[in-house]
Amino acid sequence: MIKAPDPGLYRTTAPYPGQEQAIPAGVLVYVGARDTGAPFVVRPGQNRRNRWFWGEPVTLLRSLSWGETLKRLPSEGFYTLPHDLEVTGGGRWLKHAIVQLGYNGEGRGILFVAEDHADETRNVLVFSDRGTLIDDDLLMRLQWAPILPVRAGSNAT
Repeated sequence: MIKAPDPGLYRTTAPYPGQEQAIPAGVLVYVGARDTGAPFVVRPGQNRRNRWFWGEPVTLLRSLSWGETLKRLPSEGFYTLPHDLEVTGGGRWLKHAIVQLGYNGEGRGILFVAEDHADETRNVLVFSDRGTLIDDDLLMRLQWAPILPVRAGSNAT
């Protein structure tokens, strides 16, 4: 029996049948499920703080065999590097550096390194809006970093 893909981020490897222009091969998509349990697929809408927010249209996933062609991707968020990484321009990010993982529209991983700004009065890490494109091998070896979100107005310390 063909099963719907688990909710999450994917890169398409084949166009969606009947929606080839809207959902071609080689793009980032999110697969989710409606309250009714019906799976859907959606393309990115806008990017804020290196994270995608999903757009329109939302397409019901009627071709479950197409779902089997999707390449599963790690969630956007914070990770650590498994090894030193040489970056464009002669720089190097060190093993275990905290990075933010994002994606381009083609579903390719982009890393943004954490920066500690000396002039910042608050104790915060800052992530640039310019990152480094990485290959799938490194993408799959990133180590999740349990940095939890804190909502405005919360009393978390």
